[in-house]
Parts: sequence; structure tokens; C-alpha cells
Amino acid sequence: MTGTEPDTIAINNVNLSLGSGAARVHILKDISLRVGSGEAIGLIGPSGSGKSTLLMVMAGLERPDGGEVVVNGTSFNALDEDDLARFRGRQVGIVFQSFHLIPTMTALENVAVPLELAGNPDASARAAQELESVGLGHRLHHYPTQLSGGEQQRVALARALAPDPAILVADEPTGDLDAKSAEEILVLLNRLNQEFKKTIVMVTHDPHAAERASRRYHLDKGVLSN
Repeated sequence: MTGTEPDTIAINNVNLSLGSGAARVHILKDISLRVGSGEAIGLIGPSGSGKSTLLMVMAGLERPDGGEVVVNGTSFNALDEDDLARFRGRQVGIVFQSFHLIPTMTALENVAVPLELAGNPDASARAAQELESVGLGHRLHHYPTQLSGGEQQRVALARALAPDPAILVADEPTGDLDAKSAEEILVLLNRLNQEFKKTIVMVTHDPHAAERASRRYHLDKGVLSN
């Protein structure tokens, strides 16, 4: 990456508190962060440090009290909730620790549904293509309960990638997986970053996973450091 490339993510002086009255807690404290196009960033730190909250702010799922989040040149401050939801659907792919698959839908349907809701006329074909790309072309019509944890996470990854988002945010994507499945997911994420130049921000407790990132940041008590 060169200094002339634009930031895919720009976070400027973000603060966020949750709760009310005496129970109000300052979660994120004056966070500023730049992520360039095609970078892979690792966010590490102890439980309760604000890592997942920062990821949700970055994805537009949580509004900060102050500061600004800009993704692909669009400031979240300028968008109302409906516009932000539409923007997020196109530009931000999200992968969670616990997969969040719909149990009554097949792998293909889980990946296709968000595309259908966005009006994509080729939703099923696109979903099949993404599942093939994560090594699940032979599991299209299997339900989540028929898939291993690693396979479910690959379905979740395919679903996040299907709209071709500018960024992929992953919250402990290997946290619920055995060592072999975790390594497979990390290899996939690395391939997405290296071969397809996807911008990735990953929260992880796993030092091995964090080592795959091109840059690592530490979050502790709401304060971000290198």
C-alpha cells in the first residue's frame, strides 16, 4: 500500500458510552484509526475492552456519541438509519463468532436471502458462486445442523462476501471453532486479503490469528494503541 491510496475506513475521535446514570460506562475513548484499501487489521485486547463495540461502530451497527466514521468516502453522520442500513448492505460484510445462520434455510438460501432482499435478480447464482469459492459447492442444499462449525462459518463468510462489500469486519470468526476449522477460516481470510485485496478488520483473542494481519492494534479500557 502506498500513501496515495485513499482510506477505506477513517475513524475520527470516536467516543461511545453505554448505559445511563451511575451505570453509564465510557466504552470507546477518542478512537482514531485509518485503514487503507486492501489492508488486514487485527484488533486485540482483553474481554470488555471495547473491541466488538468498535467493530460495530465501524460497521454502522452502533452510533457513537461523538466523532465520525467514514467508509469508502461516505460519512455515517450524513446518513439516516434507512440510508445507513442500505449502505451497510452494499459496502460492509459482517462475520460473527456464532455464525447467525437461519436454521430452516439451506446454505444456498442463507447466502441468497440478503441478495434477494437487496433486489439482486441473480441471487441464487451469486450465492452458489460464493459458496463454491469458500469450498462448499458440494454443500449448497445442506441445512446448518448438517454442517460442521467450520462449514457454518464458511457459509457465513460467503453470505458476507456475496454483495462484494468494500470491507469485511469479523468478530472472533474462529472463536467457536476447533483448531483445524479455525486454521481453514484464517487461510480463507488471508486469501481474500492477499488475492482479492479485500479490506479486513478482525477482532480476535487468538495471537496466531492476529499474526496474519498486516497491522495490529491493541484496545484496553476503550483506548486504542499500536
